[in-house]
Amino acid sequence: MMKLTKTIYFVLCLMVGISLSGCIEEFEADIPDEDSNLLVVEGSICANRINKFTLSHTQGVNSSYEPNMVWGARVSIYGTDGSEFVANQENGCYTCRIGDLKPDTEYYLHIEYDGEVYESEPQKPLRTEAIADVSGTQDTPESGIDVLITPDMPFDPDQTNYYSWTYDETWEVHSDYSTHMYFDTETMKRVYKNNLFPEVGWKDATGSTIMVGASTNYDGQRIQRLKLYDIDRSNERVYYMYSGIVYQRAITKAEYEYELARRQAGSEMGGLFTPQPSALPTNIHCLTSNKRVIGFVGCSLNTSEYRFFLNAKDFSIYYPQRDDAREWFENLSDEDCCRMVEKGMYLCEWDEIYDHGALIVKTAWAYDFQLDVRFKGAYIEKPDFWPQEEDDDESNKDE
Repeated sequence: MMKLTKTIYFVLCLMVGISLSGCIEEFEADIPDEDSNLLVVEGSICANRINKFTLSHTQGVNSSYEPNMVWGARVSIYGTDGSEFVANQENGCYTCRIGDLKPDTEYYLHIEYDGEVYESEPQKPLRTEAIADVSGTQDTPESGIDVLITPDMPFDPDQTNYYSWTYDETWEVHSDYSTHMYFDTETMKRVYKNNLFPEVGWKDATGSTIMVGASTNYDGQRIQRLKLYDIDRSNERVYYMYSGIVYQRAITKAEYEYELARRQAGSEMGGLFTPQPSALPTNIHCLTSNKRVIGFVGCSLNTSEYRFFLNAKDFSIYYPQRDDAREWFENLSDEDCCRMVEKGMYLCEWDEIYDHGALIVKTAWAYDFQLDVRFKGAYIEKPDFWPQEEDDDESNKDE
């Protein structure tokens, strides 16, 4: 395995939570000393939300793969009206709950760490339009499912509008097999009973990428049906029912350009023309020295949300074929069935067939991890927003 370049290691620190791997040609970049051990700040100031900020340091080529997280800092959000919101260390980042922000007040992030003081540039919070629609589309039966977004009409249709999107997702999961019977070792009979194991559950995830877009090439400066992300049609997320909730923020042109530059740095993977960390645009500065800082802190007056659903029956889903992993037996004696139960297996099927007048009983047995959906990492409490089975719910928005 060839060494990754030093440049890539710096880029990795910028893309917290995103892993890049692969073999490339070795390139010993001439990294200036001032580009090492830079403070990296990630997060935005958003009204009526829990704000999360991650602080870390860039690392050299011989450093650990673990992010060099910064702890013990004092992180606050200040307003030019004298308001202050103090962040607490929690779950690997600095978090604080913010209520309403004043549209005519400027807000900025304030960090005190290792004898230095850092601040982002004060800015008024931007209003964000609602989301008109989020939907899924599949171009061909063999293609993935694209998730498309259309914001509402912009507040100002005479200028370019810039947005940032993130998303959370939830999807339905089923166990590999189900059973509605068990073998009673006292009566030596099969007994029918429902709900022996939870067969349906749900999983959650948070999108790992911040998507950005500009309205430059759209009529009336309104983005329409812009692709946010896609899901492979063979992914378990779309086997049954999938739901996503998209969060939209209006951002400045400077924040948009920062996100594009960061993405370019990651996609070029350390090429000769990849910008060095200190060359990335930033609105955070050290007030007590000439130390460089990486990051861009935006400020939003509101965040628009939109929840949507994708139903597997509306798309061409590929379900990989699999062999029956249960254990099948013919004409097991009662003692054999008791041994199967002692072995930790559960009765799934009981088929009685006649072959030339002779009764043949075929039984299938499975383990709990094949029958209980929780072994797949799912939880079984149905989400409040999940549609009822008989409902043909349409997507709905929650502003």
